[in-house]
Amino acid sequence: MTNELFIHPKAEVLTPYIGKGTRIWQFCVVLADARIGEHCNINCQVVVEGGAVIGNYVTIKPGVQIWDGVELEDHVFVGPNATFTNDLFPKSGNRDFILKNSGQTGASIGANATILAGITIERGLNWCRLSGNLRYSGP
Repeated sequence: MTNELFIHPKAEVLTPYIGKGTRIWQFCVVLADARIGEHCNINCQVVVEGGAVIGNYVTIKPGVQIWDGVELEDHVFVGPNATFTNDLFPKSGNRDFILKNSGQTGASIGANATILAGITIERGLNWCRLSGNLRYSGP
């Protein structure tokens, strides 16, 4: 495992807060003030908003959106096309809405899961989406 930061030339990364050994791949957008830890793998086509915090050794697969108020602790896995929300009743122009949600250390979030505002995926749990509902699938 290398300690060298890698940012693909086709990624748009506006934050200086990225830990050593992290890899950010093509067509990612990481906004100013986002925090990304060490040895993370941020796959292609991921959006990370400025108020998001990502811990160490986190894997984020393609097509994931991580908005303001999302906090992912260490060793979290986020499957392809998963998304997090930060507003239960979204309206254009609303700036007073941030509801935090998080994945605690070792959590695993399956492909296409939608994590609603205010939800915490507890330490070490695995969640996946089945027929539109989040289900616990065991450790």
